[in-house]
Parts: sequence; structure tokens; C-alpha cells
Amino acid sequence: MMKTEELRLTQEWDKVFPKSEKIDHKKVTFVNHFGITLAADMYVPKNAEGKLPAIAVSGPFGACKEQSSGLYAQTMAERGFLTIAFDPSFTGESGGFPHAMHSPDIDVEDFQAAVDFLSVQDNVDPERIGIIGICGWGGMALQTACIDTRVKATVTSTMYDMSRVAGNGYFDEADNEEARHQMRLAINAQRTKDYENGDYALQGGVVDPLPEDAPYFVKDYYAYYKTPRGYHSRSLNSNNGWTVNTTTSLMNMRLFTYSNEIRSAVLMIHGDKAHSCYMSRDAYADMVKDSKYADNKELLIIPGASHTDLYDQMEIIPFDKIEVFMKENLK
Repeated sequence: MMKTEELRLTQEWDKVFPKSEKIDHKKVTFVNHFGITLAADMYVPKNAEGKLPAIAVSGPFGACKEQSSGLYAQTMAERGFLTIAFDPSFTGESGGFPHAMHSPDIDVEDFQAAVDFLSVQDNVDPERIGIIGICGWGGMALQTACIDTRVKATVTSTMYDMSRVAGNGYFDEADNEEARHQMRLAINAQRTKDYENGDYALQGGVVDPLPEDAPYFVKDYYAYYKTPRGYHSRSLNSNNGWTVNTTTSLMNMRLFTYSNEIRSAVLMIHGDKAHSCYMSRDAYADMVKDSKYADNKELLIIPGASHTDLYDQMEIIPFDKIEVFMKENLK
């Protein structure tokens, strides 16, 4: 077994959602190929027997496993899957120094490391493993599906293409060379300051207090991350956010290059009222364009749903659909 770092893991239930009586829960750790130890919550259906289909869950980008990903993982465990919700490298209870750093390459590796871990569990069928990514981690899940043939089914929920936002701005409004040049100047100036100061400046999480003229999608984020509905002390978005220079790696690597070569099943879910819906629509179109494997790909648009509705609104998240999709493709 790979050697893991000893992490300080909270043992009491500190999620933003109630614990289900239908599952058994425990904390687990596993290591990725960069030597970073990741912390996860494992959810197992009570009285489960034999080798189970398994699902690894992460997201949203800047959240922790005690938020949306844990809710998804617990709900899918109630429906018969062994699941883990993990904190990505440099976030939450996971290792990686300094915290609040980020690399899309390491993000994809984190999902692959989760598959490594699940594949060797005595109560998991290694031929029946799927992944679920929420928000920015929906993009990382889709990228993982591009390269990891062990993943038999992928669900993205309210997906963000973080590399597109970093390079083009929201709604592609800064998709020009001058805007990107100015961004590079600002980030590189910050790198020099950080080195001089011996610490890394943070972007700040979701804006607080909320300005009256804040855009709708900012209000949507505030309603989740900054209220009792979703606030968590280990969530970057609920608190001081990522490092300023996090954007560098996202501008340096574009996701989904080979998405139309994904042979395994993919279900993309988005709300039509989400500011980010164009990202799933475009990513889906690119995935099926000129693809020999389009038959097992699906885009599901939820009428009336905002971006964060798919974080935790149980009457809106299509768990019945996700369950059927996973069971059909994790046979």
C-alpha cells in the first residue's frame, strides 16, 4: 500500500446536511501520484453484502466534502453504491502545502487516485466505478473521463469549465489577447509580492457583505456559501478563497482536448437559469462532435434551476435519473 501522511481528521459529524440512518460512514485517506494524502468520507449502504458499484465525488470548486459533494455521496449510498466524497489536494482536510493552491493536472490526478483507492477495496467491484463532479469539479471529472478508462460512468452537475473562465472571463467577455495580457501582468506582479512577503495573498471567497447591485449569480453563491444553508469553516468559498496566483495554472491548461474520444458513458446536468449553463451546452457539443461514441452521452437541462440549486436542493437534483444512469452503466 502507498504510504500516506497522517492527517488531522474531524471525527464528529460536521456536515451541512443531516446524517442518513440508511448508511454507515467513516473517514478514509488515500494518496495521489504527487504524494499528497487526501481525506475523504466513505458512505456504505447499511447491511450491504458482496462487491458494490462505487462512485467518487468531488466539488464544487473551492468547496469541501462536508458540503455538496458529501450530500451527493450520501444520497447515492442510500441508493446502493459505495461512495466517497473527497477534499481535493490543498483544500479541506487533505494534505498539500501550502493550502488554497491549485493545479488542474493535480485535480485530475486526485480523481484518478480516488479510483485507485476504490479499485482495491474488498467490498468494491473494480469494474463498476463511476465519478461525479460538481461545478468546477464537473469539469475535472469530464477531463478525468478523457484519460481514465477505469471510469465507466461520469456525471457532471452544474459544470464549470474553469480553464475557460480563467482564459476568457465570465461569458467569454474577456476573450481577447489584451485582457489576457493584463491578467498575466497582475498575476506575475502578485507572484513577486508573495515571494517578498513570504506568504500567498488570497482572492477572498464569496463577497461578504453582499452588495445590493451584485449580479444574480453572485447572489446565488452567497445564498449557499455565506448562509447556514451551506457555510463551512473549511470551505475556501465560504471564507478567504484561493490564492491570487491560482489562475495561472488554469490559464496554462485547457480542458477537454480529447473529450470526443471518451468511450464511457457521460451524463451532464445543468439548470437553464444557471449563469454557467453555456459551459455544459458547449462542452457537450464538443464532446459529441465527430465522435464515434455519442450514443452514451446525454445533456439534461433542468428547467428553472439556478447554478447552486444543483448543490443541495433535493427536489431539484435529479437523483432518480443519476441512479438509473449509474446502474445502467456500472453493470
